[in-house]
Amino acid sequence: MVLPEDVFEHGPDPDNPGWRHWNLKDETLFNGAVMGKLITRIDDDGRARLRMFPERRHENLQGIIHGAVTLALIDISLFTTMHTLGSGNPGPSVTLELSTQFTGAGMSDRPLDAVTEIMRETGSFVFVRGTVEQEESVVASFSGIVKKMQRRSPSQ
Repeated sequence: MVLPEDVFEHGPDPDNPGWRHWNLKDETLFNGAVMGKLITRIDDDGRARLRMFPERRHENLQGIIHGAVTLALIDISLFTTMHTLGSGNPGPSVTLELSTQFTGAGMSDRPLDAVTEIMRETGSFVFVRGTVEQEESVVASFSGIVKKMQRRSPSQ
């Protein structure tokens, strides 16, 4: 079974006190290659927060953050939430459902945060809801379901 410490770098972020890295050790995979640096923390209210630092490459033709980038941040945040607030190993799991409502535009000149909470966790599923925020603006709201994958025996 793949363990989080085998594939993720979770250490404290020296540039952002109180935050931890959420980066794959292999930067050629999607998270690093497309999203760039990601950091996470648990807010005082108990919700998880995943932050990205948008760049020009994350913009669409209108000069705002591309919807696919926002969706990717949301999807990654489901696993961050499962790892930081829940009991699941985020490595061998899959997104089953993701419902998103875009409510505003994200700009590339400031951090973009996915703020999440677990609504329910069972032995096999994690139900998450949250918002994507940029300072005081809400860019999107969402809910998602993650299926926790079970350890497989070597013969499977």
